[in-house]
Amino acid sequence: MGDTTADPREAEPAEGRQAIPEGVPMAGQQGAPSHPHTATRPVGGALRRVADGPAGEWIGTVVRLALAVVWGWAGLAKISDPAEAAQAVRAYEILPESLVKPVGYALPFLEVALAVLLVIGLGVRIVAVVSALLLLTFIAGITSAWVRGISIDCGCFGGGGTVDASQTEYLQEILRDTGFLLLAAWLVYRPRTKLSADAWLAA
Repeated sequence: MGDTTADPREAEPAEGRQAIPEGVPMAGQQGAPSHPHTATRPVGGALRRVADGPAGEWIGTVVRLALAVVWGWAGLAKISDPAEAAQAVRAYEILPESLVKPVGYALPFLEVALAVLLVIGLGVRIVAVVSALLLLTFIAGITSAWVRGISIDCGCFGGGGTVDASQTEYLQEILRDTGFLLLAAWLVYRPRTKLSADAWLAA
């Protein structure tokens, strides 16, 4: 009879190698993931597929029109009273007096222009970049006033100027503008939208 003694090397895994539990498929076998990272796709990948697909254009359309409402509301609330708009700018105590009126008078017209361009969907990415820069400026200005202990109303949607310390709403204003900034960021990343002049010109 032949020697039936089992080779101890077959009974024990080689030194430095981990034994594979029974029932676990090895790489290359049916049921085994071809790559550890492809077993479950990250959530970010799913969101990217939505953004880059047909649904992304409709989402972008809603975002575009929502941001248009924001700028239209802000601009129209200030454009009828440029002196009040200038006073809101002055209250931040950042710009020299020589720039207060030019900025206060021009800002409502810029906001209305951004709203119109967003409604018709013309130059969406450029408008979104300008919107993002403007919102970052607003957030920085509000934060500066908060840090310096100045009690003002931001004047973002009309009004503005000095208020009682109990009436300040800096955190809410910063969070609100951050939300608007996210809308602009979406359009910077994904400017293609439905019912837009950009789409018509590209056809």
